[in-house]
Amino acid sequence: MMTGGNYTTIDDDSRKVSGSVPSVPDPGHTTVKFAESNLQTFPPSATQGKISGGSNPPRDADDTFSGPGNGSTDEPQSGGWLHKFTVGAYKPFFDVDTSDVVDRLKESLFPFRGTFTEKTADKPDLYGPFWICTTLIFVAASIGTFVTYVAHKWKKQEWNYDINLVTWSAGVFYGYVTIVPLALYVVLKYFSAPSGLVQLFCLYGYSLFIFIPALCLSVVPVEIFRWVIAGVAGFMSATFVALNLKAHINSAGERSILIIASIFLLQLGLAVVLKLYLFTVTV
Repeated sequence: MMTGGNYTTIDDDSRKVSGSVPSVPDPGHTTVKFAESNLQTFPPSATQGKISGGSNPPRDADDTFSGPGNGSTDEPQSGGWLHKFTVGAYKPFFDVDTSDVVDRLKESLFPFRGTFTEKTADKPDLYGPFWICTTLIFVAASIGTFVTYVAHKWKKQEWNYDINLVTWSAGVFYGYVTIVPLALYVVLKYFSAPSGLVQLFCLYGYSLFIFIPALCLSVVPVEIFRWVIAGVAGFMSATFVALNLKAHINSAGERSILIIASIFLLQLGLAVVLKLYLFTVTV
């Protein structure tokens, strides 16, 4: 060993070793061996990179709002005519957006277009007709009550609330929008020009929307003005129904004119009834 400056040099020729030095295992070290694992590939190798019918993406825990657009569900549905008495049978007819209802309301205010049935053929709804009739009942009852109250107070007479106005309005609107489409459905089927029953309910329901602003304008205490309002509303409603059914009823042959005329006159008759019982104030 030689020491020079700050360094120490070991010079020992006897300790020269040729070749590789064998490794000395550390007694405190443990060698871990992993057994071979047979991992399954996903998708299976048999698919050769293509998605097979048995490999489906994971589903949400609640797929209520991600179901098919045609209204079908994974749950088994009861078959037969008993299914018509379940809530699920009518759920697709209430599955509409606000924009859809607003567009159909606007369409009913332009009766000469005659494109309502074409736009609603794929997805008729019962949501709009139900709330239109319900709104008409409350508007008719409230407007009629207000007008009669003002008229009685104007003549300084005693006024009593008439509860029959609500029940009468409910019977007229709900009954009309239910019975008339049913009768028309039977007639069209008899003349070999069948139409969808829900489509008829939808058409007649939206045809009554024009009577809501007409009832609001009936507060004006001028009898001639009320007749004009009722006549215009009835004409627009009748034209809306007749023109939208004209193209379909033409397939009934020679009697198509008679059917269309009956539809038009029946709608005008509704306007006359509303004028006599809702637009008229007697003291």
